[in-house]
Amino acid sequence: MSLSLQLGIVVGYLVLALLVGLVAYRMTDRTAEDFYLASRTLGTVVLLFTTFATLLSAFTFFAGPNLAYHNGPEWILVMGVMDGIIFAILWYVVGYKQWLLGRQYDYVTLGEMLGDRFGSRTLRGLVAGISLLWLFPYVMLQQVGAGTALEALTDGAVSYAAGAGLITAFMIVYVVLAGMRGIAWTDTLQGAFMLLVTWAATLWVLAAVGGPEVATAGLEEAAAEHLALGGGLYTPQWMLSTAITIGFGVAMFPQVNQRFFVAGSKTVFKRSFTLWPILCVLLFVPAFMLGAWARGLGIEAAVGENVLPLILAEYTPLWFAAVVVAGAMAAMMSSSDSMLLSGSSYFTRDLYRPFVEADLPARREDLLARAGVVVFAVAAYLASLVNPATLFELGDAAFSGFAQLALPVMVALYWRRTTRTGILVGVVASQAFYLSSLFVDAVPASYAGWTAGIVGMLLGLVLTVGVSAVTSPAADERRAIYFDGLGAD
Repeated sequence: MSLSLQLGIVVGYLVLALLVGLVAYRMTDRTAEDFYLASRTLGTVVLLFTTFATLLSAFTFFAGPNLAYHNGPEWILVMGVMDGIIFAILWYVVGYKQWLLGRQYDYVTLGEMLGDRFGSRTLRGLVAGISLLWLFPYVMLQQVGAGTALEALTDGAVSYAAGAGLITAFMIVYVVLAGMRGIAWTDTLQGAFMLLVTWAATLWVLAAVGGPEVATAGLEEAAAEHLALGGGLYTPQWMLSTAITIGFGVAMFPQVNQRFFVAGSKTVFKRSFTLWPILCVLLFVPAFMLGAWARGLGIEAAVGENVLPLILAEYTPLWFAAVVVAGAMAAMMSSSDSMLLSGSSYFTRDLYRPFVEADLPARREDLLARAGVVVFAVAAYLASLVNPATLFELGDAAFSGFAQLALPVMVALYWRRTTRTGILVGVVASQAFYLSSLFVDAVPASYAGWTAGIVGMLLGLVLTVGVSAVTSPAADERRAIYFDGLGAD
């Protein structure tokens, strides 16, 4: 009964998403801009929820509650408050300027925008290459998660490899058909579902145990230190480092950064980033508190084991737990489809066009974009079969890897004197330093409690500004385009 029910929920979701993709395909122009950006026409609700579902997804269901279970609920401050606010600010500071530039010059990717300003296909390709490096393990991680979930769901009847392969095949068909428009529509449904099911689960569990007072009292008895602010993992330096690198890294994630280009109007854009912190708090507070309360309710979860399915199995009906777990798997796919689309755009626009075929016809670019989705997805699937553990470690570091791009990009957007040499040095040096902190024993991973990700960001900022101050702009730089003639509607 449970197996049939859970498989029915998963299959039902896949069929629904595919139907949405088919409708979107019928409404999509056969151009790369419409495939990647839905012709820059998204409204407030769709823009807000597609960013929401793309970014938060499976983390809300698994990693966040697990961390709260083992270390306490202060993680709410890192993600629900600090990152909600930090990213909302960056959505305006970085995103609004990008939106204006995209509307003025038809930019589709971050690398395209920077390469045009600095007259450098090297910079354009460098940003794309760095982004694909950090994006790849995240696509793979979603496939690993979905394959593992299907294997557990069927008690091994569907193997990990078969499950991951099935999800990969579905995502390829869906993304190739749907493009940004279909992804945004299904993300809106998924985001609303995430909010509804998380609150329903929290209220259901609290009603079963006697209310939040009883759950909190149990937590105090089992792990009183979890109710004290700070301590253990949650040092001020760690919390600030994590919040800053995640917030700035998110702004540079390709699947998030490209959403800065898609708003239909200035009003849509500003409403979206204003509502973002509220949405984060509404989602993270119940999800992470469920993980923390589980510690005091006698739920036994080993390190690496997901606590949310355990507490749901204990206090909610089987069918409801099945809905939540299936929803978590669907959330993984809502992230992967956007990552595949963005990865394809970075490859096509910033690597293939500048270095292989500059005068690429629009129709051929559209076909190449869809082929890029297939190549990227298959490569990530094959990597997930070879050595997932190493890539998991790389995936954990990706937020800080993306964060290294943020400050050089912000300097370029707002300081007219930024030079090509300055931004190239800033980007290369910060990335080299951060990668060294991961793979070279001689380079420390933390400095007086501050992570190497934060130190690398500061290094990139100092070098971008310092080198720009002592170098002259190249003759083919377009220094005025980020400042002159940018009007809002």
